Amino acid sequence: MTSKLAKYLPASVWLKTYNKTSFKNDTVASLIFTIMVIPQSLAYAMLAGLPAITGLYASILPSILYSLFGTSRSLAVGPVALTSVMTASAILPFATTGSEHYATIAILLAFMSGVFLMVLSLLKLGFLTNLLSHPVVSGFISASALLIVIGQVKYLLGIESSGSTLFPLARSLYGHASEVNLPTLTLSTVAIIALLIMRRYFARFLEKCGCSQQYVQLFGKSGPVLVVVLTTVTVAWLSLDEMGVSIIGAVPSTPLGLNFQQLSWQLVKELLPNAVLISIVGFIGSVSVAQSFAAKRRQDIDPNQELVGLGLANIGSAACGAFPVTGGFSRTVLNADCGSTSPMTGIISALFILLTLLFLTPLFYYLPKAILAAIISLSMLQLVSVADLKDLWRFSKKEASLLIITFTVVMIEGMETGLIVGVVLSILFFLWHTSHPHIAIVGRLPGTEHYRNVQRFAVETHPTILTVRIDENLFFANARVFEERLQYLVSQNREIKHLVLMCTAINMIDASALQSLEKIVDRLKDSGVKLHLSEVKGPIMDRLKDSTLIEHLSGKIFISQHEAIKELEDK
Repeated sequence: MTSKLAKYLPASVWLKTYNKTSFKNDTVASLIFTIMVIPQSLAYAMLAGLPAITGLYASILPSILYSLFGTSRSLAVGPVALTSVMTASAILPFATTGSEHYATIAILLAFMSGVFLMVLSLLKLGFLTNLLSHPVVSGFISASALLIVIGQVKYLLGIESSGSTLFPLARSLYGHASEVNLPTLTLSTVAIIALLIMRRYFARFLEKCGCSQQYVQLFGKSGPVLVVVLTTVTVAWLSLDEMGVSIIGAVPSTPLGLNFQQLSWQLVKELLPNAVLISIVGFIGSVSVAQSFAAKRRQDIDPNQELVGLGLANIGSAACGAFPVTGGFSRTVLNADCGSTSPMTGIISALFILLTLLFLTPLFYYLPKAILAAIISLSMLQLVSVADLKDLWRFSKKEASLLIITFTVVMIEGMETGLIVGVVLSILFFLWHTSHPHIAIVGRLPGTEHYRNVQRFAVETHPTILTVRIDENLFFANARVFEERLQYLVSQNREIKHLVLMCTAINMIDASALQSLEKIVDRLKDSGVKLHLSEVKGPIMDRLKDSTLIEHLSGKIFISQHEAIKELEDK
């Protein structure tokens, strides 16, 4: 019963050993985390095209639900830049930013994402996310981050612009360049410089002021909060809003509501591809962060239960009138740096954010949108990885080209198209690679029982025996190529009487490959050559016993390659 409860409610495991000391530490960590995460949450809501305060609603119930049902003890769930901008991109074709219909679709999208993740969990289909290879993810994230930065330029300059891809954004910004608001530009410039200085020197400044190491560790990354406070006070004091500086303004006292009259099955069907992409991208990013932190703390992550935790978090976000959420890297790092010891931090910080919504929202009135745009831009620029491209180019030109193609398509055609193109190309590259397997002629290393490639080592071979090793599974995509390659190798040497297929790398074989092997047996038999197998793994042997190949086999099946050579070289 206890194990079943732990399976469906992971929080029951850590709650058993939870004590007053942990609660005290988590409360302090939650207070600091809440103070520092509020500007980030507001910024990401704005990025999603929703009122900034929605970011706080998206940080309450989702955080509590994930803390109870997720398996990571470090992951912080809430609004994340990438899912926020994907949300905006998904909604814009259907509604105008700021409208009631826009908010309704955002809530629906969060609900659909949550349901999709729950379905993946029930069907044990979390492995489907593995279709996103590292080059695709890297190219997608870099391009998306760059698009996000370009999209924030309008807030930094105080102008209007539209578009979600590179060329429309660039044209729109160029067309409104003459409308730049000088106070906004000045505020943005000062804010960006201040944020950069704070990021680099604030911790050192605290150290020089004589602060303890613990205090420095807790508040060393709180520079953006100070910048937000100072810019907000400056805008209010100098009445910069009257000079064209865009501010958050009056904060609604209630969360956004769902207008059921605006919902339809047609809308659900049209949003489904976007909900799927948001869910998959969010899940991959979340699990990657969770696993990296779990490895450091020697903890376990259950990807299938993570689907449940994130699914419920998104359903909870919809219930709060917010948008899709997931686990974020910067959010999680901040959570860890604040001294979090358990998922209880997520629950306590959610309560602190709720108190903020109830009593402190009037303080956000003069918060300039430019500072939120500056925070977003600096965060996103860190995700644009040139080093990744350099490393991939040295390692594999094909994979580097996959990154470049994904990056380019995302920039020009949009995130969804870029991701789909990247996935399709990844699958095509994989099929090409597996359909052209590495096939080596091997020989014995002198004085040993080890067999290696004749082109790489000085080995011993026998004139009447040809040993071939295929370094790939045998299936429909490479069966014909394998068949033709063996036929060619045999035709090059008339003295060959035995062909030994070394099966050390074969872990899977399908019906097409079995049929090809039977054809090979027949063709070699006509040429007076016997086909033998060596080092066949147990699961493959089980498959062969259920087929007619063993009956057709002209040679024998040997346990080891050395045994095969010892027996056949005397024949």
